[in-house]
Amino acid sequence: MSYNFVESKLQVLIKRFLSENFNLEMEIPLQWITATKKDHDGDFTLTVFNIAKAINLPPEKVAADLGNFILQNDTDFVEFQVIKGFLNLKLSNKELLEILNKISNDLEYGIKPRNGKTVLVEFCSPNTNKPLHLGHVRNILLGWSTYKILATQGYDVKKVQIINDRGIAICKSMLAWQLFGEGQVPTPTKKGDHLVGDMYVLFEQKFKEEYAAWQESTAGKAIYEEKKKENETQSDFFKRNKNDYFNLESNLGLQARKMLQKWEEGDPEIKALWAQLNGWVYDGFAETFKRLRVDFDQLDYESDTYLLGKDIINEGLEKSVFYKKTDNSVWIDLTDKKLDHKVVLRADGTSVYITQDIGTANMRYKQWNPSKMIYVVADEQNYHFQALFETMKKLQEPYADGLFHLSYGMVELPSGRMKSREGTVVDADDLIDEITAEVSTNTLEREELAALTPAEKNDIVNDISLAAIKFFILKVQPKKRMIFDPSESVDLQGHTGPYIQNAFVRIQSLLRKTPIDLVLDSNVYTDINEDEKDIILHLYYYPSVLEEASNAYDPSVVAHFAYQLAKYYHKFYHNNSILLAKEPGARDFRLVLCRVTARLLAHSMNLLGIDMPDRM
Repeated sequence: MSYNFVESKLQVLIKRFLSENFNLEMEIPLQWITATKKDHDGDFTLTVFNIAKAINLPPEKVAADLGNFILQNDTDFVEFQVIKGFLNLKLSNKELLEILNKISNDLEYGIKPRNGKTVLVEFCSPNTNKPLHLGHVRNILLGWSTYKILATQGYDVKKVQIINDRGIAICKSMLAWQLFGEGQVPTPTKKGDHLVGDMYVLFEQKFKEEYAAWQESTAGKAIYEEKKKENETQSDFFKRNKNDYFNLESNLGLQARKMLQKWEEGDPEIKALWAQLNGWVYDGFAETFKRLRVDFDQLDYESDTYLLGKDIINEGLEKSVFYKKTDNSVWIDLTDKKLDHKVVLRADGTSVYITQDIGTANMRYKQWNPSKMIYVVADEQNYHFQALFETMKKLQEPYADGLFHLSYGMVELPSGRMKSREGTVVDADDLIDEITAEVSTNTLEREELAALTPAEKNDIVNDISLAAIKFFILKVQPKKRMIFDPSESVDLQGHTGPYIQNAFVRIQSLLRKTPIDLVLDSNVYTDINEDEKDIILHLYYYPSVLEEASNAYDPSVVAHFAYQLAKYYHKFYHNNSILLAKEPGARDFRLVLCRVTARLLAHSMNLLGIDMPDRM
């Protein structure tokens, strides 16, 4: 079915008006017809400036004449109002009932048929030296919701991630476990990713202690006296030279670098240790993904992909896309794109991140033939992806125009920014535990749940907890930085997931008391009030909401729809009698309205990765 059936009807009427009165054939874009603003009377607004210009008449006159024409020729419109160059039209109650009836009968309302195109969404992509944290949670939720929303538009969406499982960071965790771990292994109370993350923090602590001791040693003081700048304090000198110390002087630093070198050389003992610790981390990640109710279609690993892209770089050299410096490093000039010169291969021939990203994109294109590849990565990497995409275009890769960076702002806590090396990051598991504990306190003692089994109560608590986390994060437009406030996220009266779930639960309570086979009879109930109209018109625009969210890769559009629908419903619920409605047909009409509202609430929240409990 056409989802813009009211707008389509208006398009036909406007064309008739122009043809019959001015002998003019003119296209009327859907963008000229919008929802009427809340502070004006009407339901749909037509912008008439372009029409007035085409027939050389004042906009106010055109709007008035057109309004009269529409009312005379279609009883689905009953009133109009002219405000300058805008024509506001009010729908009849009969047409509102028809809208509700169409949505009620279309169980796939807003869902487009399969279009034969594949889209890849890469998200999460963690490092294996630490557990998933709050920043990863925003990434995961954005990626998952983007996948769900794109699927409504007919795409075959593949969820992928590349796990950063190699490099100096994981070697730090490995070395700390060797030297200070005392044989610790994961336990039921200490997941493997948490254990490895603790080792990473421990390495940094031990390094700081070693570095501080060296600064006060004879060797450290001698270097300070030899290389300090004029009037530079010892503290400032060592801050400036910390990386040099890590690379050249530190016993721990040297050991970590040697371990990385041995890994790259394929040392069996180091490879075995690496596989062991990474295995612990993968098991931990899997548990967290399960708790968040997300999964992936494919996992790629940096240890498999870090050599990819070199052949493409060499081909680009032959085509003069890249150039080589005297030290044999390879670069690309992106100054014509208002970027700078970007290295794509080091002087020793080893890859940098952009090299393997080029190779990985090429690998995925050959495997999936996607029309789009979307990278969900924090805004700290904006420059990297600008450079990557412009490089792809210069290489004339067939998929270059389909690359998109879904950039998002960092997540902070009310207490401030998190830091991995200092161990001040909020782990995803700890966050879920904290929210779950708060929800349990507020939920399990309610009388509505008294008859349920412990397992059923636990499921409801988990549904509410995840709704609190997911909605609070996804309601924020991705590019904006945000502060996650755990206590605010569970507020049943706030702009939250539980508030929306509560609207759904209210409806389920009503529907449990009524027949399943309710049918809307438009000939019985015709006295639709403003509360009911608000809901019907909001439901009507759901397909447009999905399309907008898909085009913008922005789940907050869906979150806003769900919240506003719940808000309209709560108001309707308080102001109107439903089961005991006295007007003829009102009870069944309102129950159908409730049923459709519940369906779209559940569907829109599902697109955010949120399940709806029947009770709470």
